[in-house]
Amino acid sequence: MFDIQEELKKLPARPGVYLMHNAQDEIIYVGKARVLKNRVRQYFQSSYKKSVKIQHMVSHIAYFEYIITDSELEALVLECNLIKEHRPHYNTMLKDDKSYPYIRVTVQEEYPRVLFCRNVKRDKSRYFGPYTSAGAVKDTIELMRKAYKIRSCSRSLPKEIGKDRPCLYYQIGQCDAPCQGYITREEYREHVNRALKFLNGDEADIIASLEEKMKQASKKLEFEQAAEYRDLIENVKRIGEKQKINDTGGDDRDIIAMAKAGDEAVVSAFFIRGGKLLGRDHFHMTGIGDSEKKEILTDFIKQFYVGTPFIPGEIHTQEEICDREILEKWLSDKRGGKVSFVTPKRGSKHQMMELAKENAQNVLMKDGEKLRREEHRTVGAVHELEQVLGIEGLNRMEAFDISNTNGYENVASMVVFEKGKAKRSDYRKFKIKTVSGPDDYRCMEETLTRRFSHGIREREERRKKGLDESLGSFTKFPDILMMDGGKGQVNIAKKVLEELGLSIPVCGMVKDDSHRTRGLYYENEIIHLPKNSEAFRLITRLQDEAHRFAITYHKAIRGKEQVHSVLDDIRGVGPARRKALMKHFKDIGKIREASVSELCEVDGITKSVAEEIYTFFHQDTSNKKDDML
Repeated sequence: MFDIQEELKKLPARPGVYLMHNAQDEIIYVGKARVLKNRVRQYFQSSYKKSVKIQHMVSHIAYFEYIITDSELEALVLECNLIKEHRPHYNTMLKDDKSYPYIRVTVQEEYPRVLFCRNVKRDKSRYFGPYTSAGAVKDTIELMRKAYKIRSCSRSLPKEIGKDRPCLYYQIGQCDAPCQGYITREEYREHVNRALKFLNGDEADIIASLEEKMKQASKKLEFEQAAEYRDLIENVKRIGEKQKINDTGGDDRDIIAMAKAGDEAVVSAFFIRGGKLLGRDHFHMTGIGDSEKKEILTDFIKQFYVGTPFIPGEIHTQEEICDREILEKWLSDKRGGKVSFVTPKRGSKHQMMELAKENAQNVLMKDGEKLRREEHRTVGAVHELEQVLGIEGLNRMEAFDISNTNGYENVASMVVFEKGKAKRSDYRKFKIKTVSGPDDYRCMEETLTRRFSHGIREREERRKKGLDESLGSFTKFPDILMMDGGKGQVNIAKKVLEELGLSIPVCGMVKDDSHRTRGLYYENEIIHLPKNSEAFRLITRLQDEAHRFAITYHKAIRGKEQVHSVLDDIRGVGPARRKALMKHFKDIGKIREASVSELCEVDGITKSVAEEIYTFFHQDTSNKKDDML
């Protein structure tokens, strides 16, 4: 039994991070402290003034734990990482987990390339961004390759010059083939320098060059070539227009403002690079309760910049933030140079801040209803399901499905939904190893055994190495298993979990005769959900997604075996008999439905072979009859 008052006495007077847990062992809040002893005690002191949100959080604390660090800066970094990983319910959360595209110019190479990337590394490349549109970045890179004939290959030059013939881009006039030595290093570098000028906002040079080429092509009556140059000029102007909002300074800065209404907040961020507004984006914050604006902005900064590769020298905020000095130190260390927070009060910088605030307010008004509908469709659907099943804390759901063609190439899919939304990064696919022929039960047993055995082993390995168990690829276990089927599939899942010593609720997603979702099978009962309920729609989405993912994988596997026939897996059937069967019955479906006597009518098919074929297509089908219960 965890005695909170006794454990409070044991808290050290050291910096660190504390984690609050509820009775279901969930982490509901993560915070940092300069002095753990003082900060954690405040939550349980009646004399300490607490917000309504914090009061509610404290009422759900069953126990707490803490991690000691050497400094407050280390505590800040750890806090940011833990919040990003566990997404606690009572922390103000950044809802949009976005990564931004950049343009990378590998100037450290003798023959540089222009590349699309989402991570800024500390190499000698030059990076431009972040941009808010991946499509615009790809258009820009394509434009520069056409205009400046910059290579896109990954050949190691000059080491591999002349080792292979030039690629298609040389043939269509979009590369000068430095891989063949058709252009000198100095000439190629001049092309790259002009591309860098364009990326820095100077498009006049490229427009003048392209206009001259267009005129020359027209004089030579090469109208298709002239039209191509004309289109390139239009693309240059269109891309250049996106960077025409100028700021007074020529440096890099982010401008961060917000708007709040009730329990919703939107943070608007403007990205200024080289004095130009390169892009802007907005972010939705959840769980804000009665938090003040400066607290929301502080939480946003912690969560946004922990995963952002580029950090500017200045960050302008609508209001003074909390923990300013420690945040400046943290971001300066990440950037490798000084980072300052500024709250502009007047002038053009203040005007830009007002523009960001207005943008946030507009988004909040426009998207408020949309967000509420989305919340009802996802989190609301999960809450409905919890009430129907009588289970709390259904954050993570895993669903499984089997796909094959008459028992050929059995595969399985595992899809994951968290808070009512698909989490595709956690999807997994399995190629069945121990089952041949159409036996969905044994296929599912193998799939679940492999999935959870792998997770158990990985947890143990990470525990031995002192690593966080929750960060492994298979170590996150579901709060409920959703099986594509009824009693039969549910019993298979329960058997596997029992053998592995795991206690996870199992629910079957039952379909009707038309293969449409009709209800749930849970604790030996059929539960019918109203078809217009969000819980019913959630189950349908989950079931359809598991089926889609399995089918897609099966098609990919089947595509690799284009010349393989399911008949090849039947003992006694070779190329001659396979050809005779297909000539007689025309398709696999009719062969599957044929009786032994009908199979014997085919030339070359003996009674023993006919029995092998019949058995192959009909084995264990009786086991599936109770799956619709």
